[in-house]
Amino acid sequence: MLDWMAWTWPTAAFFASIAALLIVFTVLAVKYPETPRTGVLRIETTRGDRLFITLLGSAFINLAWLGLGFGPQPYALLICLAYAAAVFRWV
Repeated sequence: MLDWMAWTWPTAAFFASIAALLIVFTVLAVKYPETPRTGVLRIETTRGDRLFITLLGSAFINLAWLGLGFGPQPYALLICLAYAAAVFRWV
């Protein structure tokens, strides 16, 4: 059925972690509703908005890392984690 796609353990782990994040953030939104806050972008954001900004930015970081050939891809993960911490703290 899905033989056309190269499903490897890292690929499956990636999509499973995205699904887990969405589930956790949905539960958090239901259990602990929040009011939007304004950060350095001067737009109101919620946890879900910040998660989306983090995922989108991390995709661009990884694409740039691959395209510019900076080195092994796991190092880009460290940059993505720092980026995520910054987004959730200041955006």
